[in-house]
Amino acid sequence: MIQYVLLLGMLISSCQTGKTMKDSIYIKEHIIEAVSNNRIKTVEEALKSGADVNTKDASGQSLLLIATKSGYIPMAELLVAYGADVNQQDRQLDSPFLYAGATGQAVLIRLFLKHGARFDIFNRYNGSALIPACERGHIEVVKILTSTEGFPIDHINRLGWTALLEAVILGDGSKKYEKIVQILVDAGCNTAIADKDGVTALQHARSRGFQNIVSILERS
Repeated sequence: MIQYVLLLGMLISSCQTGKTMKDSIYIKEHIIEAVSNNRIKTVEEALKSGADVNTKDASGQSLLLIATKSGYIPMAELLVAYGADVNQQDRQLDSPFLYAGATGQAVLIRLFLKHGARFDIFNRYNGSALIPACERGHIEVVKILTSTEGFPIDHINRLGWTALLEAVILGDGSKKYEKIVQILVDAGCNTAIADKDGVTALQHARSRGFQNIVSILERS
């Protein structure tokens, strides 16, 4: 009789655990789908009911990274208000903060800086949020990051490039890249840092015929 009771208890416990696991999986899938489709009210209700704000999808993307990649600003603001981690990385080492920088989302960069953005977490190229912003010509993001106290503007990525080197090497020398180089120089970047081959940003600019950038760097 005692053995029967114990066995029954184990079965009931197992069923309850299975139900809890199924509920947990459903809630996770439900909130991921709601964030992906920008259903703010649904997400807010789920969070109020105790859903994990740092839930990840199958590829390791957090809810906040999903919202950031889609440019859902109000959704991102909601998630951050509930404590979403702005530094949480997926399998590709993208985080909301790093991705916002790379894609020029100035509003989200400001938001994430106010909510714990870290400067010692890097992307798969070991780069900061600033480096791809310079490469892609996102002037406003470059302004924000270079004026942020403690931001490592001379960080060197796995390719051996700083933000300045990347702006010159991968940029096209157009007006927006001239502005970015000027912003970096005004922020006090080290223009003497060379790439892995010992070539400086000034030398790269000269070889590519970017005369206005050459002038900026020569004056620095």
